[in-house]
Amino acid sequence: MSIEPICRTCGMQYPGPRADCPICEDERQYVPLTGQAWTDLATLRSSGEYRPRVEEQGPGVIGIGSEPGFAIGQRALLVQAGSGNFLWDCAAYLDDELVRQINDLGGLTGIAISHPHYYTTMVEWAHAFDVPIYLHEGDQEWIGRPDPSIRLWSGTTLDVADDLRLINLGVHFTGGTVLHWPAGEAGRGALLSGDIVQVIPDRTHVGFMYSYPNLIPERPSVVRRAAELLEPYAFEAIYGAWWDRIVRTDGHEVVQRSAKRYLAHALDAF
Repeated sequence: MSIEPICRTCGMQYPGPRADCPICEDERQYVPLTGQAWTDLATLRSSGEYRPRVEEQGPGVIGIGSEPGFAIGQRALLVQAGSGNFLWDCAAYLDDELVRQINDLGGLTGIAISHPHYYTTMVEWAHAFDVPIYLHEGDQEWIGRPDPSIRLWSGTTLDVADDLRLINLGVHFTGGTVLHWPAGEAGRGALLSGDIVQVIPDRTHVGFMYSYPNLIPERPSVVRRAAELLEPYAFEAIYGAWWDRIVRTDGHEVVQRSAKRYLAHALDAF
């Protein structure tokens, strides 16, 4: 079982002991008032506190995580695409039972992650399923545990399969990326957004932030560009970073009107 240290606050795994967590020290995250604290997968597995959570989130979209959540607490999404199962984002907890359940669903063909806050134990996942991890090179400096399974990509789009496309929007992080699945939602399209495009409690809109915990808004120019990049893509649903945070209908229009509202408020502030 893996004993590489994991930050208890953000879930990032590093290849050896250290005093600091660069992810938490960045202004988009935080170091708790109680200070930096560490654990590892072996400890989490043996604690008996965590168990796998695998639940359908939508047609052909399976949520993958743990109960209770660990660190930031996001869940990953297994996309049952025609090209094979693909994992979007990453949850920190992984054990033999979770590997078995995913293999029973058909295993994985690859992993892509929206931004560094969700890199967490990605190398453990890649090794468990013998698949590559696709990360945008704009966020290379934030990789906590380098590994040959990591494949950096550049530019605005990358087709990781014939039916799955990564789109670099640059929101939240330089490499902030979403996944477009045209065949999702019975051919109406699905956007898997992490918190690059944040699904908020009011499902009629989405949010764009540079830092969520520290409430730093994203730059208007970045939001404008993101909306322009997504405009040509059709998608009915938007799957956010958290359990059941999903826009079920009219996703494309939700993004466009949310960007317009954001820009109206942001520009009015100056």
